[in-house]
Amino acid sequence: MSTPAQERSSGVQLVSAPLLLLLLLSLSGCSCMDVLVASNINALNGTTVKISCTFTSCYKMDITKFAMNWTYQETLNDTEEMFMTYYKKKGMVPLRSDRFGERVMFAGNLEKNDLSITLSDVQLEDEGIYNCYVRNPPDRIQGHGVIRLNVVTELPPPRDSTIAVAIGASVGGALALLILSMVVVKCLRRHKKQELISEEKMEEEGKLEPEPDKGTKQP
Repeated sequence: MSTPAQERSSGVQLVSAPLLLLLLLSLSGCSCMDVLVASNINALNGTTVKISCTFTSCYKMDITKFAMNWTYQETLNDTEEMFMTYYKKKGMVPLRSDRFGERVMFAGNLEKNDLSITLSDVQLEDEGIYNCYVRNPPDRIQGHGVIRLNVVTELPPPRDSTIAVAIGASVGGALALLILSMVVVKCLRRHKKQELISEEKMEEEGKLEPEPDKGTKQP
């Protein structure tokens, strides 16, 4: 039997373990920041393109702690140029940029964790890498999304489904004719076989009938 002292000791151990676990969780914090972007975007020269960036977090956005930056770099090895940031009082604000001028606008919704932007009058020089950095304390992890923007002078022509439909129809028709011809040939062969069997049967029946006696005179 356990003594009262032992029972109290075991009770303390059972209670302290969950408390210790909760304490560790509270100290470690939640780390579930995730930034969602498209890795590659094609934009037609001279048009307006939307560069999307959204994020998920364990915590609701606190405008007093939230931080966000958009940067551009020609290649992965080039220095990043910040062209948009978040201010506590002003929200998302484009920064002065010789490259973009006033062509960059905020097109997202902070209440929905949407940090997307639009770039108007896209130029060939705009091609490069766009970085979306997000920090939402007490999340300890900084989110980072990387988008490669490709600027093209003309979009590829849409695929014409008429040719595919015509080819499919012709192939389907040929298969239907082939199947029909096979059925007709099979039926003809079966019919011919039945005729041969009938003829052979009639010949056998004719052979079994008694032949008339030549010596017997007819009255």
